[in-house]
Amino acid sequence: MNIKVCKFGGSSVRDSSQIKKVLEIIKKDKNRRVIIVSAPGRDEKFDEKITDHLLNIATNGEHFSKQKIYINIKQSFDSIINKFELLCTELNIDKKIIIEDLKKDLNNTVLKNKKREAFFLSRGEHYNSKIISTFIKNSGLNIKLMLPEDFGFILDDNYCNGKIQTISHQNIKNKFLFQKDEIYLVPGFYGITKDNDISVMSRGGSDLTGGELAYALDADIYENWTDTDGVYEVDPRVIKGANVIPRLTFKELRLLSSKGFNVFHFNAMLNCKKGKIPINIRNTNNPEHKGTLILNERVPMEDLVGIAKLDNMAAIHIQKDMLGDEIGFTAELLKIFGEYNVNTYHYPTDKDDISILVDQEDLKGNINNLRRDIERRLNTNSIYVSYNLSIITLVGIGLRQNTFTIVDAISALKENNISFDMFDMSPSKISFHIGVSQNVSDIALETLYKNLLKI
Repeated sequence: MNIKVCKFGGSSVRDSSQIKKVLEIIKKDKNRRVIIVSAPGRDEKFDEKITDHLLNIATNGEHFSKQKIYINIKQSFDSIINKFELLCTELNIDKKIIIEDLKKDLNNTVLKNKKREAFFLSRGEHYNSKIISTFIKNSGLNIKLMLPEDFGFILDDNYCNGKIQTISHQNIKNKFLFQKDEIYLVPGFYGITKDNDISVMSRGGSDLTGGELAYALDADIYENWTDTDGVYEVDPRVIKGANVIPRLTFKELRLLSSKGFNVFHFNAMLNCKKGKIPINIRNTNNPEHKGTLILNERVPMEDLVGIAKLDNMAAIHIQKDMLGDEIGFTAELLKIFGEYNVNTYHYPTDKDDISILVDQEDLKGNINNLRRDIERRLNTNSIYVSYNLSIITLVGIGLRQNTFTIVDAISALKENNISFDMFDMSPSKISFHIGVSQNVSDIALETLYKNLLKI
């Protein structure tokens, strides 16, 4: 049996007009048998995501206050109720039971700490799935709501960063029987622990739900519906007229997404890659567009497929004589960064020097003590930090066979008088990174795009 698993993100189900588009997409292909939905995203009437309002209530208002957003618990409560009431009204659904149950959940005072946060966070997907499944059923389709607690979608008890347990895959196979023309609708993002407590995955977890269902059911394809036509060659907000990349490998997307192409939760790809299940990124607002297909392999007709840019980076340059010969130096250095919860991106090195690239936001409040610990524990000669860097990453599996693209990139920058602070090629030889000052990064991106991709 041909099965397509389809996930619709927050922008795709943000209001009644978007949900009606989802219905039409499902109707157009009888193989779309498993539907995963997110909580409603932002729209014109609601500035904040429902999930953020839920977290605000769960944390007694701390979630928004930490961001200096002045929305209290009562305002979050009202926003959530008003949103779901409006959806019910516009979709012609009896709202009495749904809203009564929602209010009971929002007034829950029994759960504490992370259990409380996880439970509240899950309510957006939980109630949106109830509304959407009722609407689709009223339209005449044979759809069945499958809640994670009903089919055994088991996560660990990390509660707010739950990880899928392998028993879930067998539970899915046992419960999703596809009788006649039956379609299943599943809320994304959350599951239950072995003790039946609610546990949620990391933000963007609806992607993860879809990926695990696709893998367990050995789906023919996993369609990820969002508000963009696919993965672009380059950021279309910077470069007007950029094209969608028709085909990418999982590895290429991983490299692009790590440098700012945040269209898909990478962990959702892992089991799809393992099962060789293609992922198709599609646009709910432009369903005729074929989008981007992510595959295990492709014929490398193009040397270069995309260019990503990651802003607000800092480079910490460390010098110590013969550090390259010192066993354990890099391991201890990275351990120090880990102790300060600073994620590291690259660390190009030579005999006496190493550079650590980080998000400069992670250095706020940390850089003084971080520098002090590095100097004390590693006896370095000097440390200096370069701020406001942008890392431009060029990606394509064809680069393995054609390293002259690197020469073309450097020549294009030179001809346009754009200097760079860093150059590094990945060990896989399918990407390379150029660090430039952030104040010329858009110009550098446009220069590389025009000279290497738009030809």
